[in-house]
Amino acid sequence: MVGMERKRQSEEIMEKSHDIIKKLDRPVLTKADVPYPAELVFNAGVCKLDGRYVMVFRNDYGAFDGKKFEGTSLGVAFSDDGIKWDVSEKLLSLCGENPEIKRIYDPRLTAIEDEIFICFACDTYHGLMGGVGRLHGFSEIEILSLLPPDNRNLALFPEKVNGNYVLLERPMPVYSRGKDRFDMWVCESPDLIHWGNHRLIMGVEDVAYADNKIGPAAPPVKTEKGWLTLFHAVEIDPSRGKNGWEDKWQKIYRAGIMLLDLENPCAIIGKCDEPLIVCDRDYELDNGFRRDVIFPGGMILEDSGEVKIYYGASDTVECLATADVNDLISICK
Repeated sequence: MVGMERKRQSEEIMEKSHDIIKKLDRPVLTKADVPYPAELVFNAGVCKLDGRYVMVFRNDYGAFDGKKFEGTSLGVAFSDDGIKWDVSEKLLSLCGENPEIKRIYDPRLTAIEDEIFICFACDTYHGLMGGVGRLHGFSEIEILSLLPPDNRNLALFPEKVNGNYVLLERPMPVYSRGKDRFDMWVCESPDLIHWGNHRLIMGVEDVAYADNKIGPAAPPVKTEKGWLTLFHAVEIDPSRGKNGWEDKWQKIYRAGIMLLDLENPCAIIGKCDEPLIVCDRDYELDNGFRRDVIFPGGMILEDSGEVKIYYGASDTVECLATADVNDLISICK
């Protein structure tokens, strides 16, 4: 979709999400729902365990001064229906001390049997790292492994494949690939601690509506036809100016979808040629920190066949879209 017609500098956005997507008429979580200091509430991981929905969301707090926020925390929320959320007053924290880590953010949740595992990005004093951990009592994160820098956007499959855990990842090889030319990879582990057999799944050049970078989004869900897998895709438009609170924001984030082989998750069975979700609602665009940013972090397949997709919009609010699982599979050509 490179070169699609858009009104870059106006309120009107001419592209829209795929026809099979149904969006809620409002965000499911904003800073107004949070009982502690919050400014941007977005990029949440969501899973379902014992009939209850669990969300861990990123919260950037403090008054924006044109440079940076005061800090980032991870909040926890619960829901009975996946739409109305109650935010816990207690924040997530790390088990024990790790003086190397400055902050953790962009969580992804995966329920495996009776436990919830969390993938996250973390800024350290020696590079950007992706981590895998285990939740304890919805209050603490036990870190199981940290991948070497620079890497982020990890997403853990909900079950082992051929005896190993499987992890989607996005390494960031600035020197060898050029700035912001990042692709989507997969690796395996016998124990969630030691990771290896890293393989490329898809390159930027394989996505028509990306020219900057791609990477994992929500953890995949298993269907009879394959692993239904979301990804994010980024295009750069140098002609763009102010799009949100920043003086200049040139990137456009969209969500795509593909189907991976059940026995070989490195093999793409098919993918949709068009974006699945884009910013096309007022609440996704107005007053956003960065306009035109969609980033899915949670996907749940219900018994009814409905798929709930949770996504951050414009790095500001958390939103929900739904679709029928058979429709999603059918558009992965």
